[in-house]
This record gives sequence, structure tokens and C-alpha cells, in this order.
Amino acid sequence: MDSKGRVTSSLIDLLLAVPVDFEKYEALYKHFHEHPELSNLEAETAKTIAVQLSSLQDFEVTTNIGGHGLVGVLKNGPGKTILLRADMDALPILEATGLPYSSTVTMLDVGGVMRPVMHACGHDMHMTCLLAAAETLLNLKQMWSGTLIVLFQPAEERGSGAKAMVDDGLYDKHKIPVPDFVLGQHVMAMRAGSVGSKMGTIMAGADSMKITLFGVGGHGSQPHRTIDPAVMAAHVVVRLQTIISREINPSDVSVLTVGSLQAGQTENIIADSAEIGIDIRSVRPETREKLLASIRRIVKAECEASGSTVAPVFKMTRHLPNTVNDESMMKTLAKSFSEHFQGDFDANIPTTTIAEDFSVLATSQSRPCAFWHWGGIEEGLFDQRLKEGRIDDIPANHTARFAPVIQPTMRTGIHAFCVAALAFFDEKSEHKL
Repeated sequence: MDSKGRVTSSLIDLLLAVPVDFEKYEALYKHFHEHPELSNLEAETAKTIAVQLSSLQDFEVTTNIGGHGLVGVLKNGPGKTILLRADMDALPILEATGLPYSSTVTMLDVGGVMRPVMHACGHDMHMTCLLAAAETLLNLKQMWSGTLIVLFQPAEERGSGAKAMVDDGLYDKHKIPVPDFVLGQHVMAMRAGSVGSKMGTIMAGADSMKITLFGVGGHGSQPHRTIDPAVMAAHVVVRLQTIISREINPSDVSVLTVGSLQAGQTENIIADSAEIGIDIRSVRPETREKLLASIRRIVKAECEASGSTVAPVFKMTRHLPNTVNDESMMKTLAKSFSEHFQGDFDANIPTTTIAEDFSVLATSQSRPCAFWHWGGIEEGLFDQRLKEGRIDDIPANHTARFAPVIQPTMRTGIHAFCVAALAFFDEKSEHKL
């Protein structure tokens, strides 16, 4: 026990002796992987989690928060309230892992378009690890005091799920206790068994938008009688590439990606309009504003240069804030992770341009939060690619071949959640050293 009464390495050692039914949780992971659901459509996933949570004695389960979000609360005496979070939604990607439990699911998205669906960002692993961590901490409840909240969030990929849960009364209407500390994690294309975090900004913020360009359609054989939105869009896409390379300071963390472009339906018809989907990443507020202003300037100028007489329409589709790790929390977390994971923990990983809405669960209540990444790439494969200088060849998140190796990824994710929670809970008086 440390000077503040926090759980220390003696109880972290005990964690290793608590049996986890890996056969059960590996089967559950495969079920989640084989049955993914898109953002805001996670109904069956939420039902499966609710059944698992309800089977754990003493957890109070609340469902249908902000859509399909759900929460389990374990009250275990006086002390701090700790919230652990996992996300539930999958992506519109056709899986190409070749795994025997690959997804073959297709479903209508919220726009009514049939899509292939895959857990290509590891949310299936996140859910499984949090459920197993909930059971483990329940089995250790005689050792700690406080309130544990396990929260399963919908629609992370759209950047709207955390806010939806808060706006739906997570902490008032649904009477979930306001946490003292909010903790979360994400599996990444890192070496399996490794864990990494840092003080300050660990993940950039993100903004996405759809831009509609208006031309004049016509017959493909008579382009001189049209204003071709496809050509207009092509010029916009090329010109946008100069924003990062020519307008943003190289020391600023920033990305601009054109993720979609749609113009017309067939070969011999020039369409009336085109739609471009853009995603930007930034850390500094000034950089974000410059990116957004430059996008608008370039789009408007290219439309004018093409002779378009209708102003383009800009529609913001999502916003994810920067994820900033609280300094005091990270000092505590880094100490516990270093003791438990030893050389497999890196306390100063680079800021990533991957974004999350996790922090909304904390910042909406003026509470601190901390987030970390952990590895899911089989050790031998990772080491070989590193030796060859081919790390970028490893399938990463949001790709059709991303598939975390089940072990030791699952064990590491469970232990990370438990070690983090125990670092902030008080130790029960009868077990103090």
C-alpha cells in the first residue's frame, strides 16, 4: 500500500493468481468478431453484453443509454468511483483475414445502404477484455473499496456515441454515478503484450465533412454543354493535398484525407453534382481552424474556376476532441503499469493522429481521464517485420486484414484494465499492510 492508501504491487501480484476463464472469453470474442454491427445499430451486441453483465453478481445494469449504450455499476463500499470504457461498433469493411470466425455479415447502414461489416478496429477485443476485467475485479472485491463503472459505448466510429450517452442523461436521468477517474484503452498494431501511453495529448482531434459540388449535367458525348462536377471534384482533391504540404508547419500534427468521392451513376452521363468526403486530424486549435478555412477557400475557388453558378455545400458530419491524459493520473498509472508490465510498458509513446470520443465521458463532468494503447500483433511477426524495416506491412486498424492475435492480447487487455482500476481504488482496511 502506498502513502495514500492506494492498491500497490502486492495486490497486483494477486491479480495474476485470479483465474480467468479464457475458454469462455475467447469464445465470446469470436462471437463478437463473427457478428459485428455498424455504428448506432449495435442492438444484438448490446443484448449479448447485457446478458454477460447480468450474470455477474452485484452489478446493476442499465441499458439503452444514448442508443444502444449500456452500463454496469458495482458498488463496493466507500472510496473513489472509477469508470472503465469499451466501444462496441464495427466498420463497413469486407473482411479478408481468412480466420475461421471471419465476419460474413452484411447490413443496412443508417442511410439504407447495404454494407459488409467487420470488427476492423478491435472493438470486439475491447468489449471482451472489459467484461473479463469486470468479473476479475468482482472476484477481488474483498481487496478494494469504491464504485466500479463499466461502460459500453455505441457509435465510436462516428464520434457521436459518448456525447449521445451523456446527452441522454447518463449521469442524471440514468443515475450513473459521476466518476472520479475515467479510463480507457485501444488495441493497436503494436507488439502483442506491449502497453503504451503518455502524459498530455495522446490522440489528435478529428473532423469530418461532406462537400457537395454543383455542376450542369448532360450527355457524355457533349461535355461542352455541361459543367462537369467530376472534373471539378478531381481538381479539388488534388489541390487539397497542398494544404498539409504547403500551408501547415511541419512541426504541427495534422492530416487531411479524402476518403470518398461520388459523381454520377453510369459511364455516358455527366452528373449534376459530386460529393467529396474529407477527414482532418489536428492537435492545436489554431491548426484545426486553418485546415477548415483552407478547405473552404480551395473548394470555393475551384468551383468558381470551373464555372459553377451554385455555391458548394459544406456539411460537418463528426467531431472528435483531442484525447488529453491527465498528468496526475498518468503518474499513478505509469507507476502501476511499469511495475506490472515492466519492460513491456512505454510511458512516452508518440502522439497519434488516430482519434477518439472517449474523453467526452470525463470532460463533460470536468473529470480527469487517461487512455492507453496495447498491442495485438503476434510477437514473432512483429519482430520479423521490425527487423526487415517493414512495420508498415503489418495490417493495421481499419483495414480488411486487421486481426489481433487472441493471446496474449486478451490477457494483456484484461490485466491493463484491472491494474489501472486497482491503481485508483482504495484498499479495504482489513487488507491494508
